Amino acid sequence: MTESAQVDLFSSAQRRERVVDWQVPAPVAKVAMGLSGLDAMLGIRDGRLPPPPFARLIGFVMAVVEPDRIVMELEPREDLENTIGLLHGATAAALLDTAMGCAISTRLEAGQSSVTLDLKITFLRPLSVRSGLISAEGKIIKLGRQTSYTEGFVRDGKGALAVHATATFSMVGNIFAGN
Repeated sequence: MTESAQVDLFSSAQRRERVVDWQVPAPVAKVAMGLSGLDAMLGIRDGRLPPPPFARLIGFVMAVVEPDRIVMELEPREDLENTIGLLHGATAAALLDTAMGCAISTRLEAGQSSVTLDLKITFLRPLSVRSGLISAEGKIIKLGRQTSYTEGFVRDGKGALAVHATATFSMVGNIFAGN
């Protein structure tokens, strides 16, 4: 048995716990649908609207809100790591999908929303808890009436490009109005 195998991997000293709380999403979404997308994004950034539960779960925050552009930030944690000590790729995917979708939202009128149709990701370098503050930027490439396109980037704490993505979004109406 190797030295690392002699460590009790299930001992209480090796155990961590994280508690996550969130606001019920449906009432927040209903309020947000009454706002322009830009106002809803500013409301989340400025704390007037609670962030979505998924943002609370992963731990990312909306740092920059501008028309056509959103920057999400995440301080990497070990609970986001995979078995080889790197941040799971789904972490970057979630950050990028959120940043790019929210970038689309900055241009939508009240009652409009969008959903991701496809997300293409290229991983350029690994991320870990040693990466420092991670930022994911989403920018609109083309805003259309039915379909819109975005581009996204994830950078580590030193500003090095780690992940690039593109996505296509479909415009949908107010989900609470049955559209």
